[in-house]
Amino acid sequence: MARDYAKHCPLSPMKNCLLVTAIILIITQAVGCQRVKVLKEVEAYPTESVILRCQFVEGAGGETKLTQVSWIWEPVEGQRDNIAVYHPTYGESFPTSVFSGRVSFLQQTLYNPSINITNLRMADAGRFTCEYATYPSGNAQGTTNLVMLARPKNSAFAMTVQANNSGSLVVVAQCVSANGKPGANIKWMGFDDGHENVTFTQAPNGTVTVISQYMIVPKSENHNKDVTCIVNQRTQDKPQTFPVKLSVEYPPSVTIEGYDNNWYMGRSDAFLTCQADGNPAPSVTWNVLSGSMPVTVQINANRLTVRKVDEAVNTTFVCEGKNRLGASKGQVTTTIIAQRKVPAYVPSTLSILGSIVAVITVLALVSGAIIFVRKRKQRAEDADGPPKHKPPPPMKTSSSTEMLNKPLPPPVKTELTQPLSDKSYYETSGEPVTDLDVCDDDDNIGGRAANGGTATNLEDSIEYANNGESFNTEALPPYSNADSHRNEQEPPPPSSSVARGESFVSAAMYV
Repeated sequence: MARDYAKHCPLSPMKNCLLVTAIILIITQAVGCQRVKVLKEVEAYPTESVILRCQFVEGAGGETKLTQVSWIWEPVEGQRDNIAVYHPTYGESFPTSVFSGRVSFLQQTLYNPSINITNLRMADAGRFTCEYATYPSGNAQGTTNLVMLARPKNSAFAMTVQANNSGSLVVVAQCVSANGKPGANIKWMGFDDGHENVTFTQAPNGTVTVISQYMIVPKSENHNKDVTCIVNQRTQDKPQTFPVKLSVEYPPSVTIEGYDNNWYMGRSDAFLTCQADGNPAPSVTWNVLSGSMPVTVQINANRLTVRKVDEAVNTTFVCEGKNRLGASKGQVTTTIIAQRKVPAYVPSTLSILGSIVAVITVLALVSGAIIFVRKRKQRAEDADGPPKHKPPPPMKTSSSTEMLNKPLPPPVKTELTQPLSDKSYYETSGEPVTDLDVCDDDDNIGGRAANGGTATNLEDSIEYANNGESFNTEALPPYSNADSHRNEQEPPPPSSSVARGESFVSAAMYV
């Protein structure tokens, strides 16, 4: 109908034509839509039960009359078998089928004819159709696909093989996921040069058995190595892993240990050990290269013990290992010496490591102590010590030489002048002890302070007369006799004060 309408649709209003065509298609599909509500797919397991639900959805008009409902099983395409029928007048009916005795209606009503199937089998998988006979629209149906799942039995094991040098691949392990549905996915974790070979076998009931073989070129060093089989299958919550320890058979190889080149006369309990490696485990036998076994020798499996070393054990010992794949021999020649060799001390690795750790620990402690002491000293200096900066040197106003060379003004005679005593005392110490704060009015002579004044600098040079000649002297040394040249009638020269902190030579004091 939609196609016929589209064929006669005018071309000019193209958009309107397309819109009308879409509306007609929707209406057509709505008229013939499925009014039987079912689940599209249901999963189940053997020996369990399953419920197949069906419900008729009444239209808006409510004019459809339901005559009866039937459940039809389709195991394969083209085969339809009635397994359950319900009629509102005649009731329920279960035709003869593979489901006889295992199927039943949950409710005896046309509007909800859901069924329950018990004791499921793998062969029960297929399409189940809920079909209504209605009036006046005819039959209406809905189909559910029943998927039967089977949990597989998984296992893995090693294949015992023999080592070969031919380079050909050999199956060394096998992993099996049996009777599962759907079939499992198998992967291996093993050697870089390993290969996998997978086969699938399907049973009549639909289950699948998956076999994965792991192949390598077997070598003796592959014995007891681990490979892992990983199985993924739909019914499993997470992958299942199987570690497998390989079994590779190889002929024995023999080595002898224990001889230290220090078998001296009289030594007791010297021993040799025969290390025979092979698979299967080889048997071990001891012999001497020539003659018979010395009587002082005791043998216990692969261990040979010499109770007391003497000339009889100055020989060659032979150890032979044998299994069903072959045999191998090893030998050692023992040389008897007169005196014991004192081995040089060789520190063990553990002792060396211990010494290194001890040295590092001591260095760390010493360094920590030094840093602690320095920081403590630094804090003390910062708290109580002198300032860190060096102040600039004081500026000198004049040198001592210039001050001594400066002439003094002539002395002034006053009535306060006292005759000098015959005895003179000289101040030999540095700065005179005076009271700078006390100044007597009678001591001020000619504007100069007799004690503590600043009018005259005591560091100026003093001019003396000697035999009618005048000369300038520099600072007189202590206890100088220069005062003897002064006229006893002359008063003593006025004393001058010098600022504290400056260097000066004090004048003589007369008493």
